[in-house]
Amino acid sequence: MSQLQAPHGSQGPGLARPGHARPANPRTAEANARADSKENSSGRQASRRLEQPHRFLRWPGTDLARTGMHLSGGALPAMLADTASAAGPASTPVAHHLAATKNPTSADWAKSFLWRLRISDLLITVIVVYVAFAARFSFAGTAGPSTTTLQYAGLGLLIVALWNLDLEIFRTRERTVVGAGAAEYRRVLNSTLRSFGAPAIVLIVFDLQLVRGFFAVALPLGICLLVASRWMWRNWLGRQRARGRSLSGAVVVGEAKDVRYVITQLSRNLSAGYKVAGVALTTPQDQIRLQAPWHEVPEMANSEDIASTVKRTGAQTVIVAGKLPGGPAAVQELGWRLGDMSCELVLASSLTNVAGPRVHFRPVEGLPLMHVELPQYSGGKHVIKRAMDVVLSAVALLLLAPLLGALALIVRLDSHGPSFFHQERVGRNGKPFTMVKFRSMVSNAEQLREQLAEANEGSGVLFKLSSDPRVTRAGQWMRRYSLDELPQFWNVLLGHMSLVGPRPPLATEVAGYERPTHRRLLIKPGITGLWQINGRSDLEWNEAVRLDLYYVENWSLTGDTIILWRTFKAVYRSTGAY
Repeated sequence: MSQLQAPHGSQGPGLARPGHARPANPRTAEANARADSKENSSGRQASRRLEQPHRFLRWPGTDLARTGMHLSGGALPAMLADTASAAGPASTPVAHHLAATKNPTSADWAKSFLWRLRISDLLITVIVVYVAFAARFSFAGTAGPSTTTLQYAGLGLLIVALWNLDLEIFRTRERTVVGAGAAEYRRVLNSTLRSFGAPAIVLIVFDLQLVRGFFAVALPLGICLLVASRWMWRNWLGRQRARGRSLSGAVVVGEAKDVRYVITQLSRNLSAGYKVAGVALTTPQDQIRLQAPWHEVPEMANSEDIASTVKRTGAQTVIVAGKLPGGPAAVQELGWRLGDMSCELVLASSLTNVAGPRVHFRPVEGLPLMHVELPQYSGGKHVIKRAMDVVLSAVALLLLAPLLGALALIVRLDSHGPSFFHQERVGRNGKPFTMVKFRSMVSNAEQLREQLAEANEGSGVLFKLSSDPRVTRAGQWMRRYSLDELPQFWNVLLGHMSLVGPRPPLATEVAGYERPTHRRLLIKPGITGLWQINGRSDLEWNEAVRLDLYYVENWSLTGDTIILWRTFKAVYRSTGAY
């Protein structure tokens, strides 16, 4: 038997004792507080006699409001349901408060969201087939349906059925893929191609002339509408998760430092869809410091009591952070126990900066091997990337030519000096190049920088000021929406930069790089990148370096497309732009 013990002073105003109504006046509150203090004291003395005491922890970087964790007045007593006899009458639990530890919608949101996707997909497939059918035939002046019309109608119904069946069988709506990553879009695309490809092959083999016109409309329209629909649903789900809804409860198991890292990352990335329902340390610690900005996270049990922990919290997932005592055998046994409870097991990989597409599993009997592909710094993908840079930058310069001319005139009239600002930056393999931007500061900004050195707000080797007095009036709103960076399309066209890549550094910054940071120079810098869509100037230096190194080793054409798309939203919100 075990008991959850709350350290002295950790019970906040949101944790009310069961059996006590909230006082109506300060005097009653003070009296009850003294009574509760005595009860807590007796409860703590009883809990010291237990062999496996539970504690109440705080973990850094975990925002309870964001992750959806709500510890109400009944949460603490509910966790004591199995310790009534050991703790004595002072800590008698109230069983019906168990519901307070669970998010009542955590087990249902996936089913509800799944049916919304099913209905949405069905409507889209029907609309696509109808539009393709209408585009193929004109019913004006026809007395009735012809044989060909009926054949196309039958083909359309067959495609709708196959399409929705394929979307279901190949798990395009699986909880683990919706809401984040490119896997959902990839599965939808593959499902659409299969649904149209199989009937098309059959029709071609049997020489049935029912393919070209109908499929030429339905296939591209279906792909566009389905992907757009999933994107809109993803945005809706993201807004729900930002409010602490549509999150699945998870229990994190491992050493203290590993658990802390996992919880911090989950709180920062709510798109993963997890809220932390509890933790279980493999090595219990007797003393945990309680200080800001740590937040309250219940430690439900040790690693040997996971099954009961999952039942008490209602968690749908157990996340193993790091190694477990007992090695692979312990993980296998844990998987068996969780499988009987229909609870997922997730292993947090130590390959924190390796993207999923680079990791492949090679099953060998008794020895599953994880193969990590080497980063690609040259080759065919880079040729395609360069081709995309040339085409898109040329198109952008042509379309934006009137805007570029207007901005150049505004800059020239706003303050003394040239319209464009030229600065030497360091490119691929340390090769310097001249980067061009619209001038957003006074013409002698470089000379004034030394006078502002003490006010530097940048971290690492960066120099940043949120209210830089050197910025001109036009420069303020141009920087807010990154309009000053539009001339960099010229650098992309010349081959100095890429559309997506690490931030282009100054030579003085490169001189201060530590050894791993130099890997940022293995590929071309970019107009935008992970740093641009994750906070821009608000990022700490170490986080900016981590994002750039991650991109250098894990970039892909699909990832570049996603970054370009997300850049529009980041520029519109102007977060971290100054």
